[in-house]
Amino acid sequence: MDERAFLAALFDAAVKAADPVKALKPHLPDTPRGRTVVIGAGKGAAQLAQAFEQLWAKEDRGPLSGVVVTRYGYGAPCDRIKVLEAAHPVPDEAGIAASRTLCEAVAGLGSDDLVVALICGGGSSLLPSPPAGLTLEDEQALNQALLASGAPISTMNAIRKHISGIKGGRLAALAHPARVVSLVVSDVPGDDPAQVASGPTVPDRVTRQQALDLISGHRIDMPAAIRAHLDSPASDAPDPDDDCFAHNEVHVIASAGLSLEAAACTAEAQGVPAVILSDAIEGEARDVARVHAAIAREVAARDRPFRKPVVILSGGETTVTLRGSGKGGRNTEFLLALALEIDGMNGIVALAADTDGIDGSEDNAGAFADGSSCARMRAVGRNSAADLVQNDAFSAFAAVGDLFSPGPTGTNVNDFRAILVQ
Repeated sequence: MDERAFLAALFDAAVKAADPVKALKPHLPDTPRGRTVVIGAGKGAAQLAQAFEQLWAKEDRGPLSGVVVTRYGYGAPCDRIKVLEAAHPVPDEAGIAASRTLCEAVAGLGSDDLVVALICGGGSSLLPSPPAGLTLEDEQALNQALLASGAPISTMNAIRKHISGIKGGRLAALAHPARVVSLVVSDVPGDDPAQVASGPTVPDRVTRQQALDLISGHRIDMPAAIRAHLDSPASDAPDPDDDCFAHNEVHVIASAGLSLEAAACTAEAQGVPAVILSDAIEGEARDVARVHAAIAREVAARDRPFRKPVVILSGGETTVTLRGSGKGGRNTEFLLALALEIDGMNGIVALAADTDGIDGSEDNAGAFADGSSCARMRAVGRNSAADLVQNDAFSAFAAVGDLFSPGPTGTNVNDFRAILVQ
């Protein structure tokens, strides 16, 4: 067996399970008496918009208009929906302009009009909208503090929504009295739609005080201007029980769980049993890797808790607390820690990758690792343990040609991890 080709095929199956056309088709809303306006944000928003246009036209649902924002380089051609691009993971002026455009798109609508919100992961950074008294620089500092904190994505988004003019349901509130149907591709553990992209059209119940408690609990070094804003009642996010949300609908149309099930089916079709540990694993990437490595070693040595051959699958979103100045993302950090734990072992090969095609700030989705990874890194002058301390997993895997770079996938259902034990 070509282990890497096998693992890459599982990744492809996971991504295809979240294909925009396949995911959207069962959830097309009824045609309204008034206008149909499409808005959206996220790293797969352009592909969702393209698919929505195709499905809407195929069923002859009538005219539509709208605007979505995605990451630079992630656009897709659309006929009636405008596609904007902005920066991710640290917001920029293009994101400010995109947020303003989305707000303008839903302004002045009536009760006969329909707003379709296509929301997926990455939207938090793509929709900067500093509230009164704050600037883009403040929001950039907030994002950098959150990304460096090691806090789970649910904590980050719970905080972000209180420091925004568009998140936490505010965009849906602007669309009132139009009905808003949110179609969400979940990239968060637990699939809470209010957490995806910090819920621009889906409010949640995390209060401002709870957000402050999360900041304290995770010891997040919050910029002074942001902290001052959070200390003011002006930062309170909309109440989910507000009447303006009463007639809206929310549907999670794709998720990590469905994608992992597709990967498991693909593995078993090739004669390899598959087990899914969980689609909602969180925690420090290096700590999660040590647990996964311990399970893989137990299988390899003692055929428990699963008999080999087997492919062990998991999803969720780990975090990285920045300690060094290296390059990489949570999936490459996971794999470097895993490689150290299986150093010298035969029969274990792993792939970890972000289903949107980008891990961190570089152009790879993740990487491959096996029992020879650290030895090959040493042979070219890399110190795997030191690279892990410096958060420099990208450089370590690049040095031995083990990066996995499928390019932008057009969807985002969180991290994908597969460990094959022969």
